[in-house]
Amino acid sequence: MKAANLLGAHEMDVGGTRLPLAAVLDNLPWSAEGLIAAIAQQHDSGEVLMLAWMNRTALEETLLAGRVCYWSRSRQKLWRKGETSGATQHLIEARFDCDGDALLLRVDQNAGACHTGRSSCFYNAVLGDEIVILSNPGEAVP
Repeated sequence: MKAANLLGAHEMDVGGTRLPLAAVLDNLPWSAEGLIAAIAQQHDSGEVLMLAWMNRTALEETLLAGRVCYWSRSRQKLWRKGETSGATQHLIEARFDCDGDALLLRVDQNAGACHTGRSSCFYNAVLGDEIVILSNPGEAVP
């Protein structure tokens, strides 16, 4: 049974319904590379910080340790957010979307989430027929 069916079978259940985490993880619709999209959001402001990828090992480590760990597609290894920059993410809450093909990580980000030092990786706004860079490196994104 795929997670879409596992989670989808319960989409009309009342709030408070509980599903076993192991069963959900076993049946997630992982990509061909064994990955799932993970969106990081600042827990108190709602700011969307970044999109990254997790494999099962990264997801399990994140859930166990409370410090966010991703899978680096370019380096082909686990990437513990902030291990070189110091800009760590502490997990507050993890949520799957309705069909289990994406994960929302509500985090406490201690410094800029983007490798440019910006607070968010989403600083390139589409305005009409142009892309406008909204903030300088090292600054908050409005």
